[in-house]
Amino acid sequence: MSSVRQTEQFGHDEERGAAITRLAAAVRAERERAGLSLSELARRAGLSKSTLSQLESGRGNPGVETVWSLATVLGVPFSALIDPPQPERALVRAGAGDPTRSDLADYTALVLSHSPPHVRRDLYRIDAEPGAVKVSVAHATGTVEHVVVITGRARAGTRDDPEDLSPGDYLRYPGDVEHLFEALEPGTSAVLVSQQR
Repeated sequence: MSSVRQTEQFGHDEERGAAITRLAAAVRAERERAGLSLSELARRAGLSKSTLSQLESGRGNPGVETVWSLATVLGVPFSALIDPPQPERALVRAGAGDPTRSDLADYTALVLSHSPPHVRRDLYRIDAEPGAVKVSVAHATGTVEHVVVITGRARAGTRDDPEDLSPGDYLRYPGDVEHLFEALEPGTSAVLVSQQR
């Protein structure tokens, strides 16, 4: 899974240019979708017009608080402004990725998956023990499932391509094909999100 650097300021390696370009395009598109002028968005977000103009032209290097402010004013999730389009399947191992860091507190957050427009998500806690494998039939077309293992170990994903997961690992896979969840250790628990368009 490609990862956008989400530090307090975007990274300084080759990801930086791509991340800034994506951010610039996303802010401009969302501003236009909302019918806001550059001046009005800057005013509502508490930014100068020149700062916003630089950001939209891909020359800025905004902090996370600036991106949050823009996302709030535009009525979109933070991740919608910084994340690249998501592949159908993704695996993020515990400790991987570049989380968003704050200068104001010892706090980080890693966007594992953003919610596309017009999507419904249901959130579940899974508690499972080794033994029988839980096989689920294909759900409605377009369903995607997200799993984060909390305790124990599990095998999860599509029936023909499951992954072994440890605590903190994240997996996204199509839920509109037969899929499974199998506890590999006693006391296995996970968070599961089922997403439907």
